Amino acid sequence: ANEVVLTGGEPTVRPDIVEIVAYAKQLGYDFIQLQTNGRMLYYKDFCKKLIKAGVTEFAPAIHGPNARIHDYLVQSPGAFEQAVQGIKNLKELGQYIIMNSVINKINYKYLPETAKLFVDLNVDQYQFAFIHCVGNAKKNMDLLCPKKSEVMPYVHRALDIGIEAGIKVMVEAYPFCFMRGYEKYCSELYMPPAEIRDAEGVIENFDKLRKETGKLKGPQCKHCKYDLICEGPWREYPEKFGWSEFKPVPGPKVRDPKEILGEEEE
Repeated sequence: ANEVVLTGGEPTVRPDIVEIVAYAKQLGYDFIQLQTNGRMLYYKDFCKKLIKAGVTEFAPAIHGPNARIHDYLVQSPGAFEQAVQGIKNLKELGQYIIMNSVINKINYKYLPETAKLFVDLNVDQYQFAFIHCVGNAKKNMDLLCPKKSEVMPYVHRALDIGIEAGIKVMVEAYPFCFMRGYEKYCSELYMPPAEIRDAEGVIENFDKLRKETGKLKGPQCKHCKYDLICEGPWREYPEKFGWSEFKPVPGPKVRDPKEILGEEEE
């Protein structure tokens, strides 16, 4: 492997994060992505240190189009302002930025506005990920987890904003039956094999975790044209809401993602 993603928790709170990045570069990784809440990027000198150490791509997270929504979701006043300034700092320094935003019950009606913010910030790519209800999110599922069918039109509009602006866009954990006409924007089509590691070694094979235990397929999925390449939703979702929203897409079975991506995406 020649790619590594540094994530957390929040990696930028580690006092040795710059040294960790430099060590990853020393090990020969030519792609080093930093996933972050973006707050420490407010400090431009810190951005410069990370870039010099070897970060090649930044993946900050903003979960709403304004401070009211984002700061409430992360429970930290001032977080939105810091993250936005951090993105501006990175753009001034010529960095590649892929934005992450988690779809939830509080922010989903504002997804198009959030997409517009990302376009205005001139980011290179953005991705919306449907909330994975584990940990505290599972405890607060009634507050945080919306119905996929209710969210779907907002997701499509948010994607359209980026597509029209010429920005690469993706959606994660949204099965193909909700993405008709937008199938090629499902991020699972592009996910390479990956392992989750800490200082002690491999914790999880992420592909196995995601496909075999994390996600679930319903009884009607076998009647869908995308059954062979679709992972289904995170299992916590149908365990709460059932399968009534999931409508099989008729047609011959799609056996290879390239049938969706087309030659231009290969």
